[in-house]
Amino acid sequence: MTEAAELPEAPEQARTVFGEYFPEAVRYAELLADAGVKRGLIGPREVPRLWERHLLNCAVLSEVVPEGVTVCDVGSGAGLPGIPLALVRPDLKITLLEPLLRRTNFLQEVVELLGLDHVTVVRGRAEEMLGKITPVHVVTARAVAPLDRLAGWGVPLLRPYGEMLALKGDTAQEEIDGARAALSRLGVVATEVLQVGEGIVDPLSTVVRVEVGESPGGVRFAAKRAKAARTSKTRRRR
Repeated sequence: MTEAAELPEAPEQARTVFGEYFPEAVRYAELLADAGVKRGLIGPREVPRLWERHLLNCAVLSEVVPEGVTVCDVGSGAGLPGIPLALVRPDLKITLLEPLLRRTNFLQEVVELLGLDHVTVVRGRAEEMLGKITPVHVVTARAVAPLDRLAGWGVPLLRPYGEMLALKGDTAQEEIDGARAALSRLGVVATEVLQVGEGIVDPLSTVVRVEVGESPGGVRFAAKRAKAARTSKTRRRR
């Protein structure tokens, strides 16, 4: 049996990024390195690079998230990027959306242990959440799916004029180019590739920003949204 990799000491950049929540960030890293590996949420080979590749890489997403907004982290998995973002930005109201029970159990334990009162864990698939969760200002995601598929899940959860922020790799622009037709059908009005984390992570984190207009999800989801709204009103009357 292979000996478990040891979690390295937190780099100085982590103290800068997480500030007063640095102790909570350390506890989260410890949970990932222990229970996260045992439950198959992250691979043991990721433990030595948890800080640089995972926690800090996700925390710097905060640079492009507006102040005081609602966020839904789609396919949250072990809580990346949602939990690092929550630690850096207590001004946000964050929903961690994840379909697998073993992952939502882990996420709920982490949220309670770290005292993240501004974070809610919801079990479910993004494509089934229309009308079940309140539309948000920002959808986040990391390593969930190719951009066209990811947008199909995340964009309909947005409020009008909201945005999806997806952590991507070197092929970010290629993904945008290949997904333009699908994005247009979903009501997307603008896309761009951003680099964040200057002085914190090397290489910089790459973020694809997808902005929607007044109809998130486009024509395809307009009828579904109206039906969900009617169903919600009917339930409230009962």
